[in-house]
Amino acid sequence: MRTVLVTGTGGAGRTTVAAATALAAAREGQRTLLLTADPDGTPEALLGIRALRSAPGRSADRLPWSVPVELAPGVWAARIITDEWFRSELTALQERGHGLLDLLGATPLDDEELTPLPGVESLALLRALRAAQTAPPGTGWDVLVVDMPPAPDTVALLALPEQLRRYLRRLLPAERQAARALRPMLAQLAGVPMPAQKLYETAERWERELAAVQGVIESEATTVRLVVEPGPLADRALRTARAGLALHGCRVEAVIANRLLPTGTSDPWLAALSGQQQDALKELYEQWAPAVPVRELPHLGRDPHGVGDPRGTEPRPGADGVDAQRAPAGLAALAGAVGAPGARPDRPAPDPWTVEDRLADDGVLLWRLPLPGADRDGLGLVRRGDELIVSVGPFHRMLPLPSALRRCTVSGAGLRDGWLQVRFTPDPDLWPKRL
Repeated sequence: MRTVLVTGTGGAGRTTVAAATALAAAREGQRTLLLTADPDGTPEALLGIRALRSAPGRSADRLPWSVPVELAPGVWAARIITDEWFRSELTALQERGHGLLDLLGATPLDDEELTPLPGVESLALLRALRAAQTAPPGTGWDVLVVDMPPAPDTVALLALPEQLRRYLRRLLPAERQAARALRPMLAQLAGVPMPAQKLYETAERWERELAAVQGVIESEATTVRLVVEPGPLADRALRTARAGLALHGCRVEAVIANRLLPTGTSDPWLAALSGQQQDALKELYEQWAPAVPVRELPHLGRDPHGVGDPRGTEPRPGADGVDAQRAPAGLAALAGAVGAPGARPDRPAPDPWTVEDRLADDGVLLWRLPLPGADRDGLGLVRRGDELIVSVGPFHRMLPLPSALRRCTVSGAGLRDGWLQVRFTPDPDLWPKRL
């Protein structure tokens, strides 16, 4: 299943582009689900549909989103239901850990008093990504389009599964689980249940779920669309987002330049804004194209409302300020310009983090990491044991070193043409010696 994550700068029209992307995929004959986590009703107003609500019954028996509403032939919309998902997960956790709670004399929380905690929205969204992949064959979707949070929050969210798995490995290392075979005997001797058993079982379950979600994020079938309203301030934010996505191995499929004003107008105020947009648009093409396509969406003169009839029209100001041009109305007008998601590659792309052997010429091994959009001022490197901690602006990632580099010391690094190149010199005490 193709998964398209739509994010971008704040207020650039991510929901609009996500909806247009879903419509474009449906036009190609692909069953498409549009997911949003926005709780304030904006998606319903944009799509012109009734409120997206959860189905009756226990949330544990349902998918982590509301009942899908059909927007047009082949495309449905749904909202990620954070409240119900949180209650379901916490209730299940209490049931699994009832022995520990009894041992501590704790009173379990009732379902009615459970309210979502800050940050739960991110976990619910990740759970939805995983759930969409596990639908039975013939009953699921061909394309999943997700209306994501703004780019900085999206990068942090996509990094979360790897970070949580690391925490679990440090706090509950797998090698210590070998003692689990002794716990039944210890429980009989002590006369009380051993709560660590449930703890490790829960940790194992979380590890499996997090690994599955991370697999979805890193899959070649998952891509990102970045939405930006061209301008001098948005350019900086987009550069930071690009570097953060590259740091975590996320592939950008397209950049969507949204709400472009008409050119050639005689109105000096509108001409100044349009000229500023065109300058920023030129920068976008220079930074991204041709490796990543840049697609232009016109400003419709108002916010789109509803899917719209592709044969309908709405006015668009001409060069003389008169409504001389006509354009299709609604989201259907934007679907053609935004385009359907690209096809999934037949073969996975090679690992871009390559080690180049320069021992013969320079006496070093060179580790090359693609970081387009990064700048030297916001770049940080720390060697910690067998890991390299890379910081790009507000984003961080701990990368395990390839086996050959673990026997080396870091001798320098440089950022050139969007590539971070880290030089490693073999450690004489650890490097194999020739006989």
